[in-house]
Amino acid sequence: MRGEQTPRLREALEEDIVSGRLRPGQRLDEVGLAERFGVSRTPIREALIQLSASGLIEIRPRRGAFVVLLGPRELLESFELMEELEAACARLAAQRMGAADRAALACAHAACGAAVAAGDPSAYYTANAAFHAAIYAATGNRVIHGEALRLQRALQPYRRLQLNVPRRMEASFAEHEAIMAALSAGDGVGAAERMRAHVQVLGERFMALLAALQAQAEASSGSAL
Repeated sequence: MRGEQTPRLREALEEDIVSGRLRPGQRLDEVGLAERFGVSRTPIREALIQLSASGLIEIRPRRGAFVVLLGPRELLESFELMEELEAACARLAAQRMGAADRAALACAHAACGAAVAAGDPSAYYTANAAFHAAIYAATGNRVIHGEALRLQRALQPYRRLQLNVPRRMEASFAEHEAIMAALSAGDGVGAAERMRAHVQVLGERFMALLAALQAQAEASSGSAL
């Protein structure tokens, strides 16, 4: 039974981190989590160890487990890698995407537009992840698809915070429009350039992200689940 519980708990906690329910820097209390899921502390501890191996949480001796809070340099370097991965995905997708890929991308893009129209950042966050995932899938390359998904999930809590920056959701959707146009035209170079610009976290955008991250860390200081 315990062997079956651990993967389920790991997936539930991973989803909580990616969705923003558990925030960067937040402490994870084993007792509270065991009560929440109705299990003993052992499968909780095993799930936390697995999440630590994936890089989503950090286990600190005598202090417990915390959702990973990347420092400014690590955050910038991670987004630089994401930028290059996503640009490569966009370039390959423009050259290789088929009818099913185009349909999936159009559906995700429409959902993003509906979220912008409704002024709903949470809905946009979900639709945005689907938009990017559709582009990864359209590459036809399982390795780059898998790596892009892995890094996307690791950075999702921070990408969610970007939506707290004023007008970022509207700007993001406009950038999606430009990416869609390049993809539809089969313009791999243009799609890569537009995707790279879309993912870039530099200058004022990076400082705004750090400010949002600091606010979240202060809000969650001392809290635990």
